[in-house]
Amino acid sequence: MTAAGPELVFGEKTWLMGIINVTPDSFSGDGLAAPGRSKDEIVSAAVDQARAFVRAGAEILDVGAESTRPASVYGDRPPVNPETEAALAVPVVAAMVRELGGAALVSIDTSHASVARAALAAGATIVNDVWGARRDPGTAQAAAAAGAHLVVMHNQERANYPDGVVPAVIAWLREAVERARELGVPRDRLLVDPGIGFGKATAQSLELLHRLREIKDALGLPLLVGTSRKRFIGDVLDNAPLDERLEGTAASVALAIAGGADVVRVHDVAPIARTVRVADAIVRFHPR
Repeated sequence: MTAAGPELVFGEKTWLMGIINVTPDSFSGDGLAAPGRSKDEIVSAAVDQARAFVRAGAEILDVGAESTRPASVYGDRPPVNPETEAALAVPVVAAMVRELGGAALVSIDTSHASVARAALAAGATIVNDVWGARRDPGTAQAAAAAGAHLVVMHNQERANYPDGVVPAVIAWLREAVERARELGVPRDRLLVDPGIGFGKATAQSLELLHRLREIKDALGLPLLVGTSRKRFIGDVLDNAPLDERLEGTAASVALAIAGGADVVRVHDVAPIARTVRVADAIVRFHPR
């Protein structure tokens, strides 16, 4: 571990990414930018949450200031302009790096180049782009210029896969990876995310999780998986509400690790940290 946080090495363990939603409208109900809160209060609340996450076992803190909830599931919402997004996210990133930068890596969840650049300048070392740098290639350029990691996630507006969801996701991610490399991101700084729940029906999300190993083998890159509290879990559990999806999240995380996940992104860090420890002990077991 260095002053900049742990070194992101894959294969030895699963990395736990805690979600810091600096938004007023997160689908999961945990947005910290509540109406009437000042920016200082938002930063303070975010750092308190991050501190608790790190104590519980998070090694990556993923800061986002624009809700990425899929419009196909939750309906359209007004877009957040990059200036507003940066004004919320960047002070949070800077405060987390100052206080927790020796213990955890800080990631910026954005699809806007200007926000990525500002967050990287404030000390973030990962850009997590839910559109895989395909809507704004500048996020990949920002990551490349900073020597940061870039997560490229599969995304599309509608759950329409005439040739099957798994081949479509692999092909899309392969193109996104090649484009990111053309824009200067080294292969050893890239992660891929199949985008569970983003433009996918429940059956498609389940199939992607069932075939994670196939996806990872096809792309040959570290795999980030985010299933936390998502709608497909509620559907499987007879329309369970958000606050009754923890066990389903834990099951999906454990099975994602068995399928090759290198990073899992979650809201409920403390219980999922225990899930990850047990899953790793089994999946990464080595006889002594």
